[in-house]
Amino acid sequence: MRWTDNHCHLPADLDEARAVVDDARAVGVQRLVDVGTDVASSRAAAERASALDGVWATAGVHPHDAAAGLDGLEDLLAFPRVVAVGECGLDYHYDRSPRPAQRALFAEQVALAHEHGLPLVIHTREAWDDTFAILDDAGVPERTVMHCFTGGPAEAEAALERGALLSFSGIVTFKTADDLRAAALACPVDRLLVETDSPYLAPVPHRGRPNRPALLVHVGEAVAAAKGTPVEAVAEASWANAERFYQLAP
Repeated sequence: MRWTDNHCHLPADLDEARAVVDDARAVGVQRLVDVGTDVASSRAAAERASALDGVWATAGVHPHDAAAGLDGLEDLLAFPRVVAVGECGLDYHYDRSPRPAQRALFAEQVALAHEHGLPLVIHTREAWDDTFAILDDAGVPERTVMHCFTGGPAEAEAALERGALLSFSGIVTFKTADDLRAAALACPVDRLLVETDSPYLAPVPHRGRPNRPALLVHVGEAVAAAKGTPVEAVAEASWANAERFYQLAP
């Protein structure tokens, strides 16, 4: 099986990042998307992607950092191997930036995705209504993904109706995540992606330890179990979906 980890955060040190990528490749995780969360980390991700085979990058400002603004972000969208805007969105759980600033910066990044014809990678936590309202107002980019999807069937339906893909993380392996597994069951196979969000959210049986892309297979296995389908089918579908969504090329 071959896998794409469509959302991870590689170590800042290039040698450490290379070791993580090599470790992942050894177990079939052949492609990784290294995700930026502010201008500095987005630039670093773009530079790592240019140096590492099988790695691409995104450029975005996470809602935690919304108060810092977007200065310099748009320039990064022209970098080689930068394939998406994000992660961006709303996080009302921690409220590390004021909600009005979060909403404004999210809308600006939706506009950037439209302007540059790039996919949009969304982070939303305890903010579904405002997330959907902003998307409805600004227009949902043709390629949009709900990263680390944490909703249930109702939120999945709302996202899918808007054309978005759902990306499942290690949370789908957690004992209490029945609603999330119900959402995975409801998600058409051509609309799902898998991710680690490493170094966060390590899947069972590695929960509580640092996550890494090499553990992606556990996420795929849990999605397959929720859908009652062979894990090979999830690997094949998520590989093809990631290639189409990010327009990945060798």
